[in-house]
Amino acid sequence: MLVAWGNAWLTGHIGLDEAADHVEEVGGPAVVGEVPLRKYLVNLRSAGLSGFRLALPAPGDPLGLSGPPAFNSAAVDAGQAAVAVLDDTRVGLVPSLDLRGSSYVGVKWEAHEAGPVRQDLPSVAEAERELSEAMREATQALADAGGPAQERPRRVADRGGELAPGYPARAHRVSALATRLGAVLRLAEERGLTSGEIASSGAALRDLDRAVRRAIVAAHHAIFEPVGNP
Repeated sequence: MLVAWGNAWLTGHIGLDEAADHVEEVGGPAVVGEVPLRKYLVNLRSAGLSGFRLALPAPGDPLGLSGPPAFNSAAVDAGQAAVAVLDDTRVGLVPSLDLRGSSYVGVKWEAHEAGPVRQDLPSVAEAERELSEAMREATQALADAGGPAQERPRRVADRGGELAPGYPARAHRVSALATRLGAVLRLAEERGLTSGEIASSGAALRDLDRAVRRAIVAAHHAIFEPVGNP
């Protein structure tokens, strides 16, 4: 949410308060270190902030990360991170649950030094094609293995996949589909697979998981793609 709504703010499609409100609507009050999110974003912009990039790494697949090791390790542990791109540097932001007292629930972002922006990430069009292919292969593998049927997830599972105003329609479509497929993958994991089913479909499900993460990352970066990119 920080990446999508932060980028929409930076590109002039929404105001700062609207961006921060949407981020905090999902995760609760947000701070970076001990600095409230709004103030931190203003400080970043004064320092030359030009955009946010999303990282959705998994063990063995540092998607969106380019070091240094301390940031990569924290991001892999969290399963996600945002990279703030400034004029002369990058700041890696890693979220964690912020619990205070008996009722306060929010998000605390820890700031790290981050490496250069990765240039090998797919465009939203490329990610959409990869996602479609991986989805077909995973569906066939599960059918052949007799694994659990892919149920449509509850709508609550789709929260967090929405993009902000200013993103192209294709990015909205790809992000929504990838988010739903990610929820389907979690449902399959919760229902469990036998050892035989894992052997038959494990590779296809891993490929689908990778395609889902790549599609979500590509969708969040699509606001920077040239208009008319196929």
